[in-house]
Amino acid sequence: MSVQFAKHYFTIHDFERMDETGILPSTKRYELIEGEIIEMSPIGSRHAACVDALNSSLNRQVGDAVIVRVQSPIVLDDFSEPQPDIALLKPRADFYRDALPTVADVLLVIEVADTTLGYDRQVKLPMYAHAGIPEALIFNLPDEQLEYYANPANGVYQVTRIFKRGESLASSSVSGAVFDVAAILG
Repeated sequence: MSVQFAKHYFTIHDFERMDETGILPSTKRYELIEGEIIEMSPIGSRHAACVDALNSSLNRQVGDAVIVRVQSPIVLDDFSEPQPDIALLKPRADFYRDALPTVADVLLVIEVADTTLGYDRQVKLPMYAHAGIPEALIFNLPDEQLEYYANPANGVYQVTRIFKRGESLASSSVSGAVFDVAAILG
């Protein structure tokens, strides 16, 4: 006799209630990915420095034209609430105080990948494309390069490009946002 196991997928509401009631330890970071609660990797110094460099550079470049959100959740659908390292959002006077930003609010997402490169490419990137986020970047620390993804269609980014040290990328969805690979990687 075979046994069938039922898998339970959590909604964003379930996930937020678990956080509010203390079911999820506050000493760890989690994100909801396609109904599953994923414990996020610890942040190392190189990763943190890259995120800080991006944050500083973007705030200087775009000012109040967009909101630069660092390591905070965005809502993709009822079952996914990832926390990209950086999300560039449409400006709002309330800074999304009353509700998390949704796909319609997100102009560009950035993941900084050191130990999570495979996960970011194989899980998060397709999720961002499927949701229709116009641009996604991965700062690939092991290979010291910037991976650019744009124009999502049918859950896949149609435009991809690699940028190395000495090269820069000007965002097509955020006017004034330019990514100098060497400056960001340090």
